[in-house]
Amino acid sequence: MAISAIGLVNALSWKDRGSRRLAEGVAFEPSGRLKLDVYAPRTQNGPLPVIVFFYGGGWTDGERGGYEFVGRALAALGYVVAVPDYRLVPEIEYPVFLEDCAAATRFVVQNAGAWDGDANAVVLAGHSAGAYNAAMLALKPELFDMSALAGRLRAVAGISGPYDFFPFDGPISQRVFGAVREPLETQPVEYARAGLPPFFLATGERDRLVYPRNTVALAKRLRAAGGTVSERHYGKLEHIMPMLALGRPLRFVAPVLSDLASFLASALARS
Repeated sequence: MAISAIGLVNALSWKDRGSRRLAEGVAFEPSGRLKLDVYAPRTQNGPLPVIVFFYGGGWTDGERGGYEFVGRALAALGYVVAVPDYRLVPEIEYPVFLEDCAAATRFVVQNAGAWDGDANAVVLAGHSAGAYNAAMLALKPELFDMSALAGRLRAVAGISGPYDFFPFDGPISQRVFGAVREPLETQPVEYARAGLPPFFLATGERDRLVYPRNTVALAKRLRAAGGTVSERHYGKLEHIMPMLALGRPLRFVAPVLSDLASFLASALARS
């Protein structure tokens, strides 16, 4: 249901005129699925910060083409935006999808200049499972050979993300993480520490798939470690809506895009 809703919004959404798709189907690894699309402002002046956006789908569904509306919305704010695919369960198991996201990020850093992007100003972002992926890469980079991000990661943005969901009591978490020998190692809250870039954490107050307590828990841990967090709770919104609100037809439901834009501008200005 969520994926069909995303596809419908993407198909019906009139895309932000201030943006363009700069590249499509760029392979970042030999596997046939591991490709990404790149979006940018229609007019670029100098190297721009780069956002890598990971979509959700419970680590079992999703494809980059359904998220053009997100890439175009973020690009219109003045960023180069990469939206990669990653392999899904059951084709692979944890942590391969994280390794794929790490590979995509390394590729983007290495090739940012080709898209007039600034490899020294990178943002990791995502929705739902994608927010988990972004958070894990940022919080525990040594697990995924993320040395390419050292000194380059300027901000992290997670929308409706699962960050503190052990014990695994739902069908998705049981399927994806239930066989992991050290389950706490899968939890982003376990890796909150000092020295991290600013985080934007947003959730719908009526989310019953990934409860708002996930956002609250990670925000609390990050602040306790001395971090900067912009925490947003959108009343009456369920799991998918904060992300769909990035698209033009549904921006009226919540100021997610404007809140994210203000956060990014502030976070990048201080770096």
